[in-house]
Amino acid sequence: MLFDISLETIWQHLFQLGIAFILALPIAINREHRSEGAGLRTFPLVTIASCAFMLVGMSVYEGSDAEARVMYGIITGMGFIGGGSIIKTNSGASGTATAAGIWLTGAIGLSVAYQRYEIGIVLSLVGFLIFQFSDHLKKDTNK
Repeated sequence: MLFDISLETIWQHLFQLGIAFILALPIAINREHRSEGAGLRTFPLVTIASCAFMLVGMSVYEGSDAEARVMYGIITGMGFIGGGSIIKTNSGASGTATAAGIWLTGAIGLSVAYQRYEIGIVLSLVGFLIFQFSDHLKKDTNK
């Protein structure tokens, strides 16, 4: 047979990518609702891409040092992508929360790839709560 494809593995990866997608949605919906630059497309794509890269790395390198380098590359890449969302002006910087959110959703994807769903759930919940409620606190402290 030309391809060694396991239907069970396909379903497992589809399940994991689906979980990663779902866990990114609260943050994505919040950012989209608040008309931020990144939203319903960006955050879920970052999460499932991070998950997928790590799933491939885990499959190919199976616990070796190279697997850790794949994770390092994802973490660095998410920082690079997030850095592109930061705009510096004379009055300060904007986009730092979006950059942090991109990094956070990358971490969700990595957590799901390693089947550490509890970490992904906590990251999703805490990230959503910070985005949802910190604006009010930040505005109050700047008055």
